[in-house]
Amino acid sequence: MNNRVKHFRETAGWSQGELARRLGVSRQTINAVETDKYDPSLPLALRMAKLFAVQVPELFLDDWKPQDD
Repeated sequence: MNNRVKHFRETAGWSQGELARRLGVSRQTINAVETDKYDPSLPLALRMAKLFAVQVPELFLDDWKPQDD
């Protein structure tokens, strides 16, 4: 899954540390999400989307498609 967390964070003018503080997580968590090493939990993804005032699918991009039977 790809994400646009870094884009929205930089647009807001926040460091990874500032975003982490606002979300109540570690800076390392933000780094891992931004570098696609960690997919956030649903509650964290929802908080991120709410903080950036976007829908989750705008923040996290999934190109998965169901297989035809």
